[in-house]
Amino acid sequence: MQSLPDLAAERRRNAALTYLLRNAADWNEAERTSLADSALGLISDSRFAAVFGETSRAEVPIVGRIALRGRAPAFVSGQIDRLVVTPDEILIVDFKTNQAPPRTAGEALQAYIRQLALYRALLGKLYPQRRLRAALLWTETPELMEISAPALDAELASLGAGMAELDPATGRS
Repeated sequence: MQSLPDLAAERRRNAALTYLLRNAADWNEAERTSLADSALGLISDSRFAAVFGETSRAEVPIVGRIALRGRAPAFVSGQIDRLVVTPDEILIVDFKTNQAPPRTAGEALQAYIRQLALYRALLGKLYPQRRLRAALLWTETPELMEISAPALDAELASLGAGMAELDPATGRS
């Protein structure tokens, strides 16, 4: 799903099937076609237009340190599945595949919330004037589940963390 949105719509299906033939050769044709159709359906779903639109980027690396109260700063390194950057806001999206989503954002696994909270804290220093949002994209249902700012803040606080001290030029604190 990371490179298909960058292709012209008429080329996506062939690219998806070619990729799966090369990387999932032990799957049968029906399985590969089903997965390709699922990925293409997500990308073309109007509910997710911003996630896969022109202002989004795939697999964005992120590195920095988070200040912790009474402890050494925590090093954070990861990769954001989709990052949407507009003049007014930043949307961090993490894909969750092959899983049925919880009924509510409050039931999402703590590890998922923690990951989004850490990414949001790091990006807060790079984009201090923009609203920062974070969401989980459940690919099986499909559903975009936004995690509230208070939930992200609470998770960050539970780590004893403050906002990241990140040098935008180097990506390090």
